[in-house]
Amino acid sequence: MRHKSLLNKLADQYETVDFLQGDPAWFMHQVVGKRNQETMAFIASCLSYGARKAFLPRIQHLLDCSHAEPYEWILKGKYRLDIPDDDRCYYRLYSNSMMIDLFQALQKMYQEYGDMENYIRRYAETSEQTESKSAFTAIEALCHYFYQHDVKGIIPKNTLSCCKRVCMFLRWMVRTDSPVDLGIWGELIDKRSLIMPLDTHVIQQAMRLKLLTSKSATMASAQKLTSKLREVFPDDPLKADFALFGYGINPVSYTHLTLPTILRV
Repeated sequence: MRHKSLLNKLADQYETVDFLQGDPAWFMHQVVGKRNQETMAFIASCLSYGARKAFLPRIQHLLDCSHAEPYEWILKGKYRLDIPDDDRCYYRLYSNSMMIDLFQALQKMYQEYGDMENYIRRYAETSEQTESKSAFTAIEALCHYFYQHDVKGIIPKNTLSCCKRVCMFLRWMVRTDSPVDLGIWGELIDKRSLIMPLDTHVIQQAMRLKLLTSKSATMASAQKLTSKLREVFPDDPLKADFALFGYGINPVSYTHLTLPTILRV
């Protein structure tokens, strides 16, 4: 089927080491050790919105502050030596005090559970989730934790929104056999359950390909799009994230291709 050929071709073309250049995923590859990678990836995902030229230096600053040991930097509260607890802007809508609140909640998580992976595992075990290895359960777990610890404006308080940055973080953590994604949570979450990180760019490309008709950035839309992409990549639906990225770079080359009705929302 022609649409499968197109999306597979684009995914293979763009899911390469070169993709990391200028992408926030680059930062998690600059640290060593599973807990450091988890921590750096989470911090990078939280700051990944707006213009890359603006947010990449702010992530780099935190990597520098931690001396490439972000897990210990958080666990031992060393972030307080580098980030003042005041209302001055750290990045766009995030103030210094908001960053302190985020790091303080993360520190408590690490003190109680050891790391984020173990927290999500415990959440799934104790909340009677029928799909314990589901990405949605992990999203729900993270939204619940940071809301309960009064972190506002960084992590969504619930799963009604598309939770784009959380979904992106989970892609980084879960997808295996990738030159971009780490796959260090491959045993925790089934990659077939991952949900597409939905933003304006992804919505635009999905609509051009007739995969979506709504511009709504909700969890329902993200799940609907993921379901359609699972028809192309049944074992790894978020491989399509790279295909949509590539299609957005040069969509003109592919406008003559029409996707079959089965994929249309």
